[in-house]
Amino acid sequence: MSQGNVPVVWSPLTRGHNPRNEVWVGKPMPSLELAARVDAILGALPGHHVVEATASPDALLGRVHDAALLRFLETAAQRWQAGEYVEEIGQDRVVAYLFPTAAMAAGLPLSVPARVHAEAGTFAYDTMTVVGPGTWEAARAAAACAVTAADLVAAGAPLAYALCRPPGHHATPSGFGGSCYLNSAAAAVLALQDAGHARVAVVDVDAHQGNGTAAIFYTRGDVLYGSVHVDPAAGWFPHYVGHAAETGTGEGVGATRNLPVPVGTGDGPWLEAVADLARWAVAGGCSALVVSLGVDAAVDDPESPLRVTHDGYRQAGVLLRESGLPAVVVQEGGYHLPTLGSLVASYLDGHSGG
Repeated sequence: MSQGNVPVVWSPLTRGHNPRNEVWVGKPMPSLELAARVDAILGALPGHHVVEATASPDALLGRVHDAALLRFLETAAQRWQAGEYVEEIGQDRVVAYLFPTAAMAAGLPLSVPARVHAEAGTFAYDTMTVVGPGTWEAARAAAACAVTAADLVAAGAPLAYALCRPPGHHATPSGFGGSCYLNSAAAAVLALQDAGHARVAVVDVDAHQGNGTAAIFYTRGDVLYGSVHVDPAAGWFPHYVGHAAETGTGEGVGATRNLPVPVGTGDGPWLEAVADLARWAVAGGCSALVVSLGVDAAVDDPESPLRVTHDGYRQAGVLLRESGLPAVVVQEGGYHLPTLGSLVASYLDGHSGG
């Protein structure tokens, strides 16, 4: 495949999600997960074949996520707007403040809360990931991008890129967080399997472990999930999970690999981990690949815990291309607008052989 022949699947609906602020350690802060991310990436890929998403993701999302989560995300913004939150409190976004953890319930039976501001904590697992008008439509459109890209690969394309926004790899079967609402990568996996790829590997190169994708496939042996990410034991999201000892349970034993790297890791060790995961996917008998492409590990990103360069991302694309597996590349993190598009372009250049 030569540079410029990569299908770039996008949807204008992905611009509709506007979180505005996120609450971190009690402090409202401007969100970095902006609609401008979409245009920054599109603007950096002029030579590629841009197509609009056409697939419906609904049936696949119903297999990835619990029905209660999908209902909440679809209706939460409208229910919030219909309450007193905007007029009396001045908050026009759905923000969780109470979480029904084991510590809170202390063994008592839990009921379904009557108010949306309490129900939010049933599904949100952090205070940073808010829901507003357009969030559901954008997240669903992001999943449609991933499924459309998977359909293109299933039809014979060696590589397709899904410009998913908001990202998805932190969305679990029953919860959302980490700026993620619906797990687009997981939907792409199921679409590939439905098309005949019995064993699929996910290689996650985002700066943070995709706890949602890991959880979705943790008990399954027909989907390999491998991730290289900053060590959560060093104080980084998702903090509680993403350690090397987590390898799956039941039929999924051995089908999960976490390769945490130290803060400040650069191209060399990071690329060694990517190469390791590529070999693992091939050795595991997979016939297709989903790449969770987060470019928030880049040295140019002022908030990055890692030091990966543009050439590092290009070489990661080369390594995964050399696996020989057809691939769906799903956009995850990456929030530094000045370099976001060029980082994605560098990866696609490597993976396409451009």
